[in-house]
Amino acid sequence: MDYRPRLLDDKLSEMLGILPAVSLEGAKGVGKTETATRQAADVFSLDTVSTKENLAADPALILGGKPPTLIDEWQIVPPVWDVVRRAVDAGAEPGRFLLTGSAALRADARVHSGAGRIVRLLMHPLSFPERELETPSVSLAGLLGGDRAEIGGKTTVTTAEYVDEIIASGLPGIRNAKPAARGYLLDSYIDRIVDRDIIEAGHNVRQPEALHAWLTAYAAATATVSSYTTVLDAATAGESVKPSRATVTGYREALTRIWVLEPLPAWQPTFAHLRRLSQGPKHHLVDPGLAARLVGASADSLIKGSDPDFPRDGTFLGALFESLVVQTVRVLAGLAGCRVSHFRDRDNREIDIIVQRPDSRVLAIEVKLAGQVRPRDVATLNWLDAQIPGKVVDKLIVNTSDRAFRRPDGVAVVPLALLGA
Repeated sequence: MDYRPRLLDDKLSEMLGILPAVSLEGAKGVGKTETATRQAADVFSLDTVSTKENLAADPALILGGKPPTLIDEWQIVPPVWDVVRRAVDAGAEPGRFLLTGSAALRADARVHSGAGRIVRLLMHPLSFPERELETPSVSLAGLLGGDRAEIGGKTTVTTAEYVDEIIASGLPGIRNAKPAARGYLLDSYIDRIVDRDIIEAGHNVRQPEALHAWLTAYAAATATVSSYTTVLDAATAGESVKPSRATVTGYREALTRIWVLEPLPAWQPTFAHLRRLSQGPKHHLVDPGLAARLVGASADSLIKGSDPDFPRDGTFLGALFESLVVQTVRVLAGLAGCRVSHFRDRDNREIDIIVQRPDSRVLAIEVKLAGQVRPRDVATLNWLDAQIPGKVVDKLIVNTSDRAFRRPDGVAVVPLALLGA
């Protein structure tokens, strides 16, 4: 199968040109191995039994590899991390090591964090522009530049096609399969999370069915700020005995460590007059296709509004579309060196996505599953712009319309299909 270029290919190449060790990280199935292999001269695949056994016996064997040496799924034999770190301390040249991993270091890990030696790069599922349905006409980096230039472009991508993209998943191996096979592959992916991956991440699962139920409830909570108590109650509806807080906390920590959960943190600005803010994250799985599969949604049920029984404002399809936009913005903002969060205050004003530049100025983004923009859709964007003059570089509505344009009030309106790097 031909390799589908990824937006972070150039960034990874640039990093390898100046850094001795780079760790490409992210959930299983996002394409780390395919991407990394194309930049490596030598490969140690630790999910191969013989390679695993050899390196477990002597992790220093990786030092014999040709640079760039790829150590794929390094977390299977954690001591190789320290071998790389010590090699960097000893003066390894740029591009010496490339690691991939599907789990972050555990709090009790007996290896050095690698801070200052091994630089991490997080990889996500395919963003919308990487799916190549349309040629983007609006650059997120350009919007972050702050000149509020005129924008334009038209697309033929419809709401039904966005729904199909949600169901198809952004995980390359699943998306590239025949449509009839995707459901089975997503089920297998979820089963592996519950039966194997979370255990490898250090969490003992005594009741896999309870974990599956909690993960399903979390999927139903996509794009909400519902409390974890609400998620637990949804997972155990009708049951008198519920998992303990410690058990659920363990689920969350382990699932976040393997990037299955990717909650969007609350924005914490330093501006004194924006202190009445919510602290809770917005709930997102690594891919909205997983969320749809967990709750049993199909393209037909999403369009017809057969939503899971969970308290929310708006439709579940709207929540999944927001999650698809968040997935895309995470990729595009990461290339620009920016952080992503959400805004919500105690007066229930909210903005779906805040992209923060290194200088703390922000791009404010609202997501709407709609082809038209109503006055109330831009109200909070304009309110925030007025509250922190000079701090909002641009205001953006991402929706499902057929053209990009800028409103008289300065808000950019861009269909997701036209948003690119």
